[in-house]
Amino acid sequence: MNDQASSSWNEAYIALGSNLGDRAALIGEALRQLDRTPGVKLAAVSQLHETKALVAAGAQAQGAYLNAAAMVLTQLSSRRLLDVLLEIETKLGRKRQVGKQWEARTIDLDLLLYGEKVINEPHLTIPHPRMTSRHFVLAPLAEIAGSVIHPLERAPVSELLERLISNSSPSNPE
Repeated sequence: MNDQASSSWNEAYIALGSNLGDRAALIGEALRQLDRTPGVKLAAVSQLHETKALVAAGAQAQGAYLNAAAMVLTQLSSRRLLDVLLEIETKLGRKRQVGKQWEARTIDLDLLLYGEKVINEPHLTIPHPRMTSRHFVLAPLAEIAGSVIHPLERAPVSELLERLISNSSPSNPE
């Protein structure tokens, strides 16, 4: 497959999150920009879910996130789609800083799944390596892709969510 695009359309799933500014508007604008990208068609979007921020040791307390998931059909390669997501983050005010990946952000766009592919390249791992341990990713994703099979877990997204819920303690639902 050419690094820019292919003639066939692939399903890809994206997690969206925001906890700074007008969170819903930022997620909406990210979706609009994604849908306006040549070779990308927005196909489905979950409802917005509000969740407490996960705070890493040493990080400052943060406001709650709004999270969603989207399914796109794309002719872009997985690498090019990731580049588009990073470009949208930058346009919407996200400033990535080394060692501060757990800080508050205007927008966070993560490429979760790209068809049935398993990809391990520098700066690109698909399926997203932490998606199965995050309720705030799996809950919105299950709304729009509950029957989609995780290519490494060999289980549908809805089952992965159920597993996560049954293994979560009441004090740590995320």
